[in-house]
This record gives sequence, structure tokens and C-alpha cells, in this order.
Amino acid sequence: MYSQEHKEFLRKKKKRKLLIICCQILLLIGIITLWELLAKYQVVNTFISSSPSRVLTTIVQLYKENNLFNHIWTTVYETVISFGLGTIIGIIIAIILWWNNFIYRVIDPYLTIINSLPKVAMGPIIIIYFGANINSIIIMALLISVIVTIITVYNGFISTDQNRINLLKSFSASKYQIFKMVILPSSYPTIISSLKINVSMSLIGVIMGEFLVSKEGIGYLIMYGSQVFNLNLVISGIIILMIVSYLMYLIVSYIEKRLIKKD
Repeated sequence: MYSQEHKEFLRKKKKRKLLIICCQILLLIGIITLWELLAKYQVVNTFISSSPSRVLTTIVQLYKENNLFNHIWTTVYETVISFGLGTIIGIIIAIILWWNNFIYRVIDPYLTIINSLPKVAMGPIIIIYFGANINSIIIMALLISVIVTIITVYNGFISTDQNRINLLKSFSASKYQIFKMVILPSSYPTIISSLKINVSMSLIGVIMGEFLVSKEGIGYLIMYGSQVFNLNLVISGIIILMIVSYLMYLIVSYIEKRLIKKD
């Protein structure tokens, strides 16, 4: 049984959370309303800025033409594939680097160089090697997500409390036992954080790839709209992308909460 003070605390916490959600919704409604009014009374150039009503009309038109969900599914599919591969490959390489410090010292400068290199600059090379298809898009996303995952997870491994490691060493624990019993559990929050970062990095990589080679997907919609000066389509694509990105982030956050709850 909770005490009266604790019940009051939970009630205030719930009330505050509800207030925050209401303010977020009101802020969104306010932005949309202001945008529509500015466009309606021609305070802003609708050719450049579009308007909520025009964006909605464009999205409905895409739906009627049976293109909307096809473009969304294409981008989501490419993102999920690159996210999964990037996460698995990144964690495996981070483990190898932690396990063998010599290998880490050898490739550390190359990781830094690749991480700082604008990946879009490698687009033409990727297209030549892998073709103008979905493979190039996934590779582009992997170049972004894998390096970020490696660096993030590896830093989590080496940030583990050294006293705990020394304690296990004093009991003659093997390197595998140290990793399994101390390093991995201690790095769990870092790994979860890397997942949140990785999902956004994968989406960025996919959109960059779609700008270059795709004939479908949200990135293609944005690029095509800019080429034919259809700003309604461009802004519609950006808004759809924002919604998809937010939903994917919510899914990762939900998985995080479920895993924490199980622990």
C-alpha cells in the first residue's frame, strides 16, 4: 500500500505529464493554424512555403494514386534493414575492438576519418560498385550508422568501472567472464542509447541514398518535388518523414522500456 504522501506525489506527476502533453498538442495546433493563416492572407509566399491545407491535399492525392504507402513502406523497409545490420555489425566490431586493444589502436584513426567524412561524397563510388538500386541505399545508410554504433558502444565498454573489473581479475576471471558479467551489463544503457541514435542515423542515410538513386521512397518524393518545383510535394514529403521518424523513435523507446521492465 502506498502512503498518502506517495499517492499525492504520483497524482501530481501524472497531472504534470498530462499538462505537458496538452501543451505540446496546443503548440502544434498553434503552429499549423498560424502557418495556414499566413498563407491564406498571403503574408508568406505559398509557392515557397506551401500551407497545411495544400500539404493535406497533396498527401490525399498521393493516397488516391496508391503511391503514399508504397513510398512510406520503401523508406521504412530500407531503414529497418540498415538499422538492423548497422546495429549488429557495429556491436560485434565494438566487442572485437574492446577484446583486442592492438586492433583498436590500429584502426582508430581510420574510424575517425570515416566518421568525419561526408558520406554523400562517396555516393558516386557506391553507385558504381553496388548499382543504382536498393543495395546502394542500404550501404549508404550503413556507412553512417555502423561507425556511430561502433564508437558509441566501444566508449560504453571502456567506461565500465575499473574497480569492478579488477575485482573479477582478483578471482582469476577470464576475459570472457569479465565481459559477460561486468562489461556488457554495465554498457546496457549505452547500447540502448546507440539504438536511438542508430535509428535516426539509418533514416538519414536512407534519405541521402534515395536522393541519389531511388525511384520510390520519401527521399525520392522530396527530390522529385524539388526538381519539378512542386514545393507542396517537397514539404509533404518532409512532414511524412518527420512522422515516420518520430514513430520509429517511439518503437525503439517502447522496446527500451520493455527490456528495462524485464530486467
